[in-house]
Amino acid sequence: MSHHDTALTAEAAEDVLEIAGVRLASRLFIGTAGYPSQSIMAEAVRASGADVVTASIRRVSLQGHGSDTFQRLKGKHFLPNTAGCETARDAILTAELAREALGTNWIKVEVIGDRESLYPDVMELMEACRHLVEDGFVVLPYCNDDPVICERLADLGCAAVMPMGSLIGSGMGVANPANLEMICRRAKVPVIVDAGIGTASDAVIAMELGAAACLINTAVAKADDPVRMARAMRHAVEAGRHAFRAGRIPRRGRAEPSSPQLGLVGS
Repeated sequence: MSHHDTALTAEAAEDVLEIAGVRLASRLFIGTAGYPSQSIMAEAVRASGADVVTASIRRVSLQGHGSDTFQRLKGKHFLPNTAGCETARDAILTAELAREALGTNWIKVEVIGDRESLYPDVMELMEACRHLVEDGFVVLPYCNDDPVICERLADLGCAAVMPMGSLIGSGMGVANPANLEMICRRAKVPVIVDAGIGTASDAVIAMELGAAACLINTAVAKADDPVRMARAMRHAVEAGRHAFRAGRIPRRGRAEPSSPQLGLVGS
C-alpha cells in the first residue's frame, strides 16, 4: 500500500459517521422501493456501498414478497420507516410493529400532512418522535428544511434529523441551500438529507453544504440503469464529503491568476 493510500485509509477511519453508537463506513443511505425487480434492487444496494437500507413497513409484507427484501440484504443495517402514516398514533404503532418484526429499535419517522406535496405534519411528527424516544427507539425523523424544527427534534432526543432537499421523488435537488447549510452548521446531531436528490451532482451539493449523509431512493430506483446510478451516488457522497472537509475557495467577482506574474519570459 502506498503512502497516499495509507493516508486516505487513515482519513476515512478518522471521519466515520456515528449514530446512536453505531459506526457507519458509508454516508449513503439507500431505499429499497420502486426498483424494476428485487434482484436489481439488491445489486444496486451492493453497488452503492451503503451500510444502511430503508424499507417501508406498511408497504412490505414480512411474510410475503417483502421478506425477500430482507433476505437479499442480510448484513445491512435496516432502517424501517413509517411511510404512509398521517398521524402520530399510526407512526407509533408502525414503529412498534417494525421493532417486533425486525428486532431493531431504529426507526425513520415519517408523518405526512399533505398528500400532494408529501410535506410532513410537524405537530404530529413531534408528538410521535417524543413518544418513540421515550420508548427507547433510535429516532430519525423526516422533516421539512426548517432550522428551528430540526433543532427542536434534536432537543427531543432524536439521534439524527432528516430534512428534505426538495419534494419526495421530485428530483429537484437541494431547493433551499441556505436553509440546509444553516441546519448543518447549527446541528447538534447528524443531518441526513432526505428526499429530492435526482442525480449525483445533487448529492455532492448536499454533502458540500455540510450534511453528514444522504438518503436516496427514487433517483437510483427509477434511473435507466439503477446499478450504475447507485455507484455514481456512492462516489458523489464521498466526493462531497471530501470537498466539505477540504473547504472551498471564496467566490470572487474577478479573475485571479493561479501562477505568479513576475518572472515571465519577456517581462
